[in-house]
Amino acid sequence: MSQTVGDFVVSRLYAWGVRRIFGYPGDGINGVFGALNRADGKIEFVQARHEEMAAFMASAHAKFTGDLGVCMATSGPGATHLITGMYDARADHQPLLAIVGQQARGAIGGHYQQEVDLAALFKDVARDFVYQASMPAQVRHLIDRAVRVAIARRTVSAVILPNDLQEMPYEEPARVHGTVHSGYGYRPPRIAAHLDDLKDAADILNAGDRVAILAGAGALRATDQLIEVSDRLGAGAAKALLGKAALPDELPWVTGSIGLLGTKPSWDLMNDCDTLLMVGSGFPYSEFLPAEGQVKAVQIDIDPAMLSLRYPMDVNLVGDASETLASLLPLLDQKPGQWRETIEKNVTQWWELLEKRALAEAKPINPQRVAWELSPRLPDDAIITSDSGSCANWYARDVKVRRGMMASLSGGLASMGAAVPYAIAAKFAHPGRPVVGLVGDGAMQMNNMAELITVAKYWRRWEDHRLIICVFNNQDLNQVTWEQRVMEGDPKFEASQSIPDVPYHQFAKLIGLRGIFVDTAENVAPGWDEAFEADCPVVLEFKTDPEVPPLPPHLTLKQVRHLTDALLKGDPNETGLVRGTVRQILSAVLPARKDEE
Repeated sequence: MSQTVGDFVVSRLYAWGVRRIFGYPGDGINGVFGALNRADGKIEFVQARHEEMAAFMASAHAKFTGDLGVCMATSGPGATHLITGMYDARADHQPLLAIVGQQARGAIGGHYQQEVDLAALFKDVARDFVYQASMPAQVRHLIDRAVRVAIARRTVSAVILPNDLQEMPYEEPARVHGTVHSGYGYRPPRIAAHLDDLKDAADILNAGDRVAILAGAGALRATDQLIEVSDRLGAGAAKALLGKAALPDELPWVTGSIGLLGTKPSWDLMNDCDTLLMVGSGFPYSEFLPAEGQVKAVQIDIDPAMLSLRYPMDVNLVGDASETLASLLPLLDQKPGQWRETIEKNVTQWWELLEKRALAEAKPINPQRVAWELSPRLPDDAIITSDSGSCANWYARDVKVRRGMMASLSGGLASMGAAVPYAIAAKFAHPGRPVVGLVGDGAMQMNNMAELITVAKYWRRWEDHRLIICVFNNQDLNQVTWEQRVMEGDPKFEASQSIPDVPYHQFAKLIGLRGIFVDTAENVAPGWDEAFEADCPVVLEFKTDPEVPPLPPHLTLKQVRHLTDALLKGDPNETGLVRGTVRQILSAVLPARKDEE
């Protein structure tokens, strides 16, 4: 049998190093699936329950391996379903290739069944490279360029394959005018900043008395260099959400997350510093950075387009975070420790406060306690994923990450529904490591419950069977409820915010997994212990209090007034709202300044 276009696509992806594809089948992509079958397992196919989840898995695969993530779907609705996960990868600068089917070439333009203008559909999310093949000899350079562009630019690309083309005999491009003869293979270059720029950056950092560092996802592989530079500068370091694993939380000068989901020490660090070093971060919220003109600033980023975007930098350094920091280190002066002593004192007090908040009474369970009790039980090689919503607050603030752990979530897109597919991708990428996914009940109902079936299908092939999906069941779309109260001054809107009570642990049992239900504070820690001792994946469901506020680390007077307005308008859970707010955030109200109104 001659090689088909589908066969060539599979063999070319293999030549590029692809060993796993996430997706869902359909007749529009049958030619490639047949080729995968004929390839005898050279490339593993992971069948998700939904194409959107497959794209999330591909995005997470890129995050947890550093390699290209690949997803595949059929024409029409299969292709359209991929969009959200593709945007997740693009927003977080992850290399992802989507391969999708299309109707037969002769039918295109005829309002045929499942005909969608896919090139137009993907034009934004895959704007760097999206093309539809029209002849066999074209497929070689489309695959080569799609992979190379995705890897080199850390972005999303897409190749569209009409279904009749996939079954045709493959042809190499003829050596004639008007043909393209591409090759595979790519190694990222070493990008080094100019020495003069490094000296200018060092001058700024050496002149500062109070240096603050903000580390993002671009610094995840620069932990040692970050620590060395921080120690040399006597600096404190905050972490953007995607950079949570860049520095261990056990370091006394690491202030934790920054922003809406951040900590008070990070807020103080940014407000009190006189010099800022931003490393590999596109953190979007300028109100949590120093006021413009307040500090001298240096930024390191591999992507020139991200430089001086969040803050007007004095010096911009284009380069890999670890190599650039290593080049910068010999130029830096050793600073005294007074500034760091202040930071460490703030961090110590903050962890003490978080413990008090986590152990505070709630009805029935304080969600902060769920995350707090998880931290000491995490194995050293654990991988943690989180969904968007209020659970991300507790992930950001209360979960302590140690050296060697990995952690991620949908950052730039902040999409609901990513935690379980992220956890699945983590297990496929690192089958010998335990994985914990933190999920709100809204995301579980939206699309994550179905992916538990994917877990049930595959878990026995993983070397380490520990995959724990922790569900915060509060029957409320909690993050938005609090945003309505604090940002808009509106009471909770029951019609939009209240969701059904679902026995998630029972669903887990129904499909052959372990289910654990906890509805008392004293059983939170034993619940985690039981889950980690299980020899199969677990859905660990906690019945949590929706009135524990997931609020910013610092409340302005305007936000306090909005919260008061929500009460005056008659919040449906006024008693619980007052109880939870008084217990958790009264101390944050008092420092609000008039200039923040």
